[in-house]
Amino acid sequence: MSLNSLSPLLYEPLVRMALLEDLGRAGDITTDAIVPREQRASLQLRARQSGVIAGLDVARCAFQAVSPEVRMEIVRPDGSAVTAGDVIATISGPARGVLTGERVALNFLCHLSGIASATASLVAAVKGTRAQIVCTRKTTPGLRALEKYAVRAGGGGNHRFGLDDAVLIKDNHVAIAGGIKAAITRAKAHAGHLVRIEVEVDNLAQLEEALGLGVDAVLLDNMTPAELERAVGMVRGKAITEASGRITIETAPAIAATGVDLISVGWITHSSAALDIGLDDA
Repeated sequence: MSLNSLSPLLYEPLVRMALLEDLGRAGDITTDAIVPREQRASLQLRARQSGVIAGLDVARCAFQAVSPEVRMEIVRPDGSAVTAGDVIATISGPARGVLTGERVALNFLCHLSGIASATASLVAAVKGTRAQIVCTRKTTPGLRALEKYAVRAGGGGNHRFGLDDAVLIKDNHVAIAGGIKAAITRAKAHAGHLVRIEVEVDNLAQLEEALGLGVDAVLLDNMTPAELERAVGMVRGKAITEASGRITIETAPAIAATGVDLISVGWITHSSAALDIGLDDA
């Protein structure tokens, strides 16, 4: 898997904001009182449960924002599968910098690795089918770029990054516009020639209408596997098919078997449990 690194421009402000929140008005009074300024330390980031790693550059940024002398030697890069006890990286440098940056670094690393791990579980559940697992805009405010990166680290793909990179006509748009035809017609008149249009449909009658009007993708919302299979047969490659709606690891295989192109899942970004990672003595 090829995983491009995130630009520091996307995470440095978030890391600094988190550190400012943690340091407050007086800084790390515990570490400053106990640890001599000249003392150095070497510790290991170690997995305490199985999962997939994401967010090491963000963690490094947290340590180095506190003390530029801190160094991280990565053993298991982002996208790597780990089991309990595996060493992920070694952190070395001024002990004060390591200890002060520890919690912010781990908050980001554990959260993003949790998303990558949940994504990887879904990807494994649909292996052998054409379906790709993708995330949604159901992300933590301010962390969207990071969380969508974590989805990619777990082997998934990304849906829209925001409201401005594609037209997605949802059920409320259809209701307010007065129907699918009116919504799609207005969207086509407004969108530029490079903007794709997707429409959400709740039943096969709406799907037939949308296909007749010509769209790039159809979001098949809360359909049963039997309905999805019929929908894929109706589309016959004329549009990208996306299944959505309360999809779990248990239900994903049957949905993927219907032949849909994409399975979009919101909970991998908004509800994934953090992966337990600790900073321990080397």
